[in-house]
Amino acid sequence: MATTIMQVRIDDELKAQASEVFEQLGLDIPTAIRMFMRRAVLVNGIPFSMTLPEKEYRSDIAVRAMHSMGETAKRNGTSEMTLEEINAEIDAVRAESPARGSQA
Repeated sequence: MATTIMQVRIDDELKAQASEVFEQLGLDIPTAIRMFMRRAVLVNGIPFSMTLPEKEYRSDIAVRAMHSMGETAKRNGTSEMTLEEINAEIDAVRAESPARGSQA
């Protein structure tokens, strides 16, 4: 089997830290890299979980808000209202408070 040489630039501190970990496992860096590449081929992708950092995304907040509103509507018995019934409720509230209705 033919072989090839790869060159990779990496931070000195990261290399030292990784080398220490691999050494404790009885590996050198080239062997660890070969293991990574063989596993990547075997699983047809990155051989470990890749996740984004925990962060509040707007869509996540919106989805949670919709679920919360749905639960509140169920508790209040309003979850099965039709659009016409919802608009009638809104109109009734606006009729009770004309100043509030004109702020929209």
